Amino acid sequence: MVIKKHSVGTLLVLMNVFIASMVYAIDGREIMQNAYDVKEPNFSHSLVQMDLIDKNGTTESRIVEEWGKSENDLKSVVMVFHTPASVKNTRFLQIQNEGRDDDKWIYLPALKSVRRIAASEGDKPFMGTDATYDDLSTRKVDRDNHELLKEETVNSYDCYVVKSWAKDPNDSQYSYRISWIDKKTWVPVKAQMYDKKTNLLKELTVEKLENINGYWIPMSNILKNVQTGHSTRLVITKIEVDKPIDKRIFTTSFLSQGR
Repeated sequence: MVIKKHSVGTLLVLMNVFIASMVYAIDGREIMQNAYDVKEPNFSHSLVQMDLIDKNGTTESRIVEEWGKSENDLKSVVMVFHTPASVKNTRFLQIQNEGRDDDKWIYLPALKSVRRIAASEGDKPFMGTDATYDDLSTRKVDRDNHELLKEETVNSYDCYVVKSWAKDPNDSQYSYRISWIDKKTWVPVKAQMYDKKTNLLKELTVEKLENINGYWIPMSNILKNVQTGHSTRLVITKIEVDKPIDKRIFTTSFLSQGR
């Protein structure tokens, strides 16, 4: 009788565990929403070393100053290139909009004018990097379908692996993307992007993730175009968060004048 009672008790425990796993099972969309909702600073100001690395390992290093703000779930960013001389004083502004494409402008010193980046230019490289203009944009979760593929550890991070593809095939330059989302922080620590022929095109790897005043920030990452062998590494060398930034920074006037 004791054995039978113990067996029934064990069975009930196992049933409860099974039911709980069914109730609380997470899906691909929820994972990507959690990643989208990761807490970000209201303001950030950073210096970034940008290394452009060709397939032979030859490197061109740049220093970029970046300002960012997040307001009402909409993000804005300004970049100013300081070195080398070939890109010095090039300035870029991106403003996220609700329900429509981001606004993007670039100031090229040689032309001494600000130019709007058209939506049709979204698949073009940004400043010779391996990122396109569309890669810079924040993509709303519900523009895509999401499927949880598996769970695995990558670079010591325990991750959910999620496949995402655009609901409208014309709404993305990629056929699909695969993201590795760290279970602890919900930060994407690796991503793969596949071209329209479903061949692997790019791979993004977070090399260093650091907690800065309560915010999980990728301090070093590398984006590699596996088809060309070219890579872009970004390393944040200095960062300040939540110190208010003059709103004039996030304007085309600042782009043209630099002040």
